[in-house]
Amino acid sequence: MGDVYHQWGSDMGVNSNGDLAVATNAIVGQQRILRRLLTSPGDYIWQLGYGAGLAAFVGRAASPLQIRALVRSQLFMEPAVAHSPEPSVDVVLSPGGISGSVYVHISYLDSQLGETQVLRFSVAA
Repeated sequence: MGDVYHQWGSDMGVNSNGDLAVATNAIVGQQRILRRLLTSPGDYIWQLGYGAGLAAFVGRAASPLQIRALVRSQLFMEPAVAHSPEPSVDVVLSPGGISGSVYVHISYLDSQLGETQVLRFSVAA
């Protein structure tokens, strides 16, 4: 059985029959990556070290290189992300540096599908 379709910050998906929608193929890996990157360490009570906590960087003086390194280290913990070729991660802070949003662009090879996947998202205050 697949994972329930649930994009971060939204309700769970529902199919045309009114049942919970099931995530398939690349969506499963993308959902898991977003969950890992946006969950703060200590928030997942069954595995306290799980998560990158990217929201903690919003409104803080942080270097895009520091955030990029954190994202890359977390990506390698996900089974859907192939280690070769290495994933590409770009991080941009909103203009002005320490206030506003963190924009993340990830390109990786899905290890199960053998296809390149692109994931773009932002984290805002």
